[in-house]
Amino acid sequence: MTGLEVVLGVIVVAFVTMLVKTFRIVPQARVGIVQRLGNYHRSAESGLTVVLPFIDRMLPLLDLREQVVSFKPQPVITSDNVTINVTSVIYYQILDPKSATYQVANLLPAMEQIAQTTLRNVMGSLTLDISLTSRDEINMRLRSVLDEVTEKWGVRITRVELKDISPPKDIQIAMEKQMQAERNKRAAILTAEGEAQAAILRADGDKKAVILASEGQRQAAMLRAQGEAKAMITVQEAQAEAVRMVFEAVNAAGATPEALQFQYMQMLPKLAENPANKVLVVPADMAGLAGLATGLTQVASQTVQESIPAQGPGALPEGKQKDGRPALQQFNHGSPLKG
Repeated sequence: MTGLEVVLGVIVVAFVTMLVKTFRIVPQARVGIVQRLGNYHRSAESGLTVVLPFIDRMLPLLDLREQVVSFKPQPVITSDNVTINVTSVIYYQILDPKSATYQVANLLPAMEQIAQTTLRNVMGSLTLDISLTSRDEINMRLRSVLDEVTEKWGVRITRVELKDISPPKDIQIAMEKQMQAERNKRAAILTAEGEAQAAILRADGDKKAVILASEGQRQAAMLRAQGEAKAMITVQEAQAEAVRMVFEAVNAAGATPEALQFQYMQMLPKLAENPANKVLVVPADMAGLAGLATGLTQVASQTVQESIPAQGPGALPEGKQKDGRPALQQFNHGSPLKG
């Protein structure tokens, strides 16, 4: 190989190299910073771009998509002097490639340091219990501080999450005991509330049962009183009907007051014999009544004696006296006035 061929080969290689360095292809969602003689010249968007060899220089491409970076666990002391390990995750996006290149030297280490510092400040103002139950509030405070700092770097913090919060082992054991005690307390409270509710329901049921029983007794008493009243009315009506029938029979028989008095005298012994009669009504004029009884007895005897020979033509009709009144014999032989 002659020297001319070597020179031609070198020229071809140099030409191809210059072509490669002159024409650059930038992928989608990427951007390249082009420097001319060491100064910022332009930002090369996605597609084909031309860079002058030995004059322009393209820096490493920057990714414009949203990215996520997870930082290592770091110890944080809370306001109640408990050391916990916190792992955080940050979602960010480059909005201004020029600022992200020239405003900060190392973007990711700078973001990690500011995230750790902000996390210590935020967690240091909270107690352990609040830090475990207020992750959303901590995330918002971290995002607000980080977004304010990284705004001049051309970076937007879209989301900050606490991936893990790990308290020490002894704190975990104490928390488990506290949780168990809290659960036992809630169970005791629920049991007591259930028993109280059951007692209230039982008392309410007993009260309703007493009310219903009293109502039933009241209605039964009312029904019994109504039945007794109707029975008394029926008895009184029957007695009144009996009295009416007796008076009608007496009036129909034409009995005299003396005959009625004598009949009453005959009924007194029978009334006294009845053990159900506690009170016996006796007329006030007992002497007159006794005299009447004696007179009636004499009249009856005389009438009987006069009626014995009077079987002839001048005899009176059977059962009649001279004055036309019924003979006393009626009262001794099943007269309607008896009983």
